[in-house]
Amino acid sequence: MAAGAAALALLFSVGGNAVAQDNTATVQSPAESYCLQKGGKVEVRQPVYGSNGGKLPFLTGSRQFCQFTSKKDGSRIHILLETLYSTQPTLAALAYYFPPAYQGGGGGNPASYYCTQLGGTDVFGGPNDPAGGGWYLKGTIDETLEACIFPDMSSIDSWGLTYRSAQIVRGIDLTTVMRFNPNK
Repeated sequence: MAAGAAALALLFSVGGNAVAQDNTATVQSPAESYCLQKGGKVEVRQPVYGSNGGKLPFLTGSRQFCQFTSKKDGSRIHILLETLYSTQPTLAALAYYFPPAYQGGGGGNPASYYCTQLGGTDVFGGPNDPAGGGWYLKGTIDETLEACIFPDMSSIDSWGLTYRSAQIVRGIDLTTVMRFNPNK
């Protein structure tokens, strides 16, 4: 009974943030709350190298992405939380708002090539390294995410950017949820 009462006591809100049942307080950042309010899902992903092979060597650190999934077709797009929440322009946001035409070529992954065309990279280990890499989250449909990272450290899903250049929206139209809006 005491354990049950303790578990129930942990189910309360602190400043609008839920407290986890496992006795660990989880405080959402404003960016996490914003992602959830806009219908996204927060994912904590780890950088991994060698995703085209067997064993995955994990790199240091992790980043939070907001995943938006289309209710209509199940397509997804991921955006770095900091990029989603920024009220200032970022290179990733500008690439999404004003996508240059995809020039083709590259001889490999078109999303990686387009990301490079935009001045970013989603390749871990160099442009000619076939080992692959990306942002990993076990058990998700996109276990290894290819996210285009720009020199200002902003980031958006490489495939989402590539589709956007052809006026195809994956997940949702991020212009409806990014806090930065060049038209305001």
